[in-house]
Amino acid sequence: MTRRFDAIIIGAGQAGPPLAARLAQRNMKVALIEREHFGGTCVNDGCIPTKALVASAQAAFVARRHADFGVTVGGAIGVDMKAVKARKDAIVMAAAGAVSHWVEAMPALQVFWGHARFAAPHRVMVNGEALEAERIFINVGGRPFVPDWPGLKDVPYLTNTSMMDVDFLPQHLVIVGGSYVGLEFAQMYRRFGAQVTVVEQGPRLVGREDDDVAAAVQDILAREGIAFRFNAKCINVEGRDGGVVVTAECTEGAPVVFGSHVLLAIGRRPNTDDLGLAAAGIAVDARGFIAVDDQCRTNVPGVWALGDVNGRGAFTHTSWNDYEIVAANLLDDDRRRIADRIAAYALFTDPPLARAGMSEGEVRAAGRPARIGSLPMSRVGRARERGETLGFMKVIVDARSRRILGAALLGLHADEVIHALLDVMYADAPYTVVARAMHIHPTVAELIPTLLQDLRPLP
Repeated sequence: MTRRFDAIIIGAGQAGPPLAARLAQRNMKVALIEREHFGGTCVNDGCIPTKALVASAQAAFVARRHADFGVTVGGAIGVDMKAVKARKDAIVMAAAGAVSHWVEAMPALQVFWGHARFAAPHRVMVNGEALEAERIFINVGGRPFVPDWPGLKDVPYLTNTSMMDVDFLPQHLVIVGGSYVGLEFAQMYRRFGAQVTVVEQGPRLVGREDDDVAAAVQDILAREGIAFRFNAKCINVEGRDGGVVVTAECTEGAPVVFGSHVLLAIGRRPNTDDLGLAAAGIAVDARGFIAVDDQCRTNVPGVWALGDVNGRGAFTHTSWNDYEIVAANLLDDDRRRIADRIAAYALFTDPPLARAGMSEGEVRAAGRPARIGSLPMSRVGRARERGETLGFMKVIVDARSRRILGAALLGLHADEVIHALLDVMYADAPYTVVARAMHIHPTVAELIPTLLQDLRPLP
């Protein structure tokens, strides 16, 4: 027997539940299929739990610096990893519970727990039951990429998902991958008290960023005692004496790193290999991401793909924006597009790196005449007061249109300050709107008008 719905949503990540709510508001009969938990990666083993851990690590770091602020603390500063994990778990449980209560209260919505597979373009099987709908939305997300390195199958390894179960302090955590996920874990566990070594296959950290940004991030982390190995080739792993040995041909440093634990942070892959996409005729690219157009539509009419699974963004905010785009086009006659959004994201180290628009390297490659401004965070009074002066701000504007092309902010509160620029970019307003604005003193954002008043030609 086949059960029919107006819409089927596969996956309860960031895009699935809000879309279900909008469809239910239109009196549609909706099926929501989820195989594990509500909230997806962000709520359960991504943004929310990792930022909770970052907060605990920052508290430990500041506590050790008590004397710098004229504060006296009796005894040594310690970290209770079981308590750290318990705090993180409580925050995750509250967030996941909120999503669950929201979904369960939706009218005309039926939740199916299980793994969904396509049997035809508009037919999905779950727990042996057939569901059909004219509209199907795929929001199944992704998972950590695990390479086929020699010896890896024989050694216990960690990913960003399994790290959520860690309630102890590794003696020496070896992190393979020097990008956003790897560096957040590197700093937090170093601050918890572990020895940390980052093994990166490329020539530097955060390969998509400009050289000056990557160098500054490395300097900040190296100051805290994190070690690095770059240009790591022919990586293999083996167990030895109750620990892990990571061997790699590197340009500098010992080719062998002895650690107690190894964390893989070298990317993610979409959860598309067991969805039965071939049975539905849904096209994927070479990496397994579902191909979509500017409105998240697949090549099969009436089937959409949202969030990490479509390869058009790898963040919670891009997944949510996918939902907004689909809902606007389908329900509001509002022709929103993926191409309309401006790239924006953050690396949540301390201090954080925030990015919007084009990098300096991308502007140079495009050959656009531009002007650039850059100032160190040491110029910010608020940063000096807080004793957090590492980093810098950099903004690039189009020399002809005076529109902001991009920005890289590395420093105190950069993840919040970036929106002062991002909103102006969305408004398609000239940079002078910010340059002439009166910002509050003493704040971090007050540096931006000063920076924009002293632009120079991009050489």
